Amino acid sequence: MIKFLIKAFITIALLFVAYFCFLYFVTYSEGVRAGELVKFSSKGVLFKTWEGEISQGVSESQFFKFSVEDKNEKVIQDLNNLQGKFVKLSYFERYKTFFWLGDTKYFITKVEEDTSRNNRY
Repeated sequence: MIKFLIKAFITIALLFVAYFCFLYFVTYSEGVRAGELVKFSSKGVLFKTWEGEISQGVSESQFFKFSVEDKNEKVIQDLNNLQGKFVKLSYFERYKTFFWLGDTKYFITKVEEDTSRNNRY
């Protein structure tokens, strides 16, 4: 009976680890979004996360909300420097989000300034 319980516990633990790895490492989608960077900030009490949003159109309902992992220091620095400018964001989407990584399922991997739109004024 004890051998069965040990095997059952190990099996459940391995399934849990496999599920967690699937949610963390497998991406649901990848792409690029462009718009005006209207918000980027660090928020949270126990777990600080970087959250932001870009405006993708004239209507206030066309916002793309995103998160940035702490390990992407260059992305964080670039987004802080490009506040209020038009940007292109490369991202990947996870199946689920983890509360210590961010509020959204969209995580930014690369930031480029959209110079063609920033010079129109």
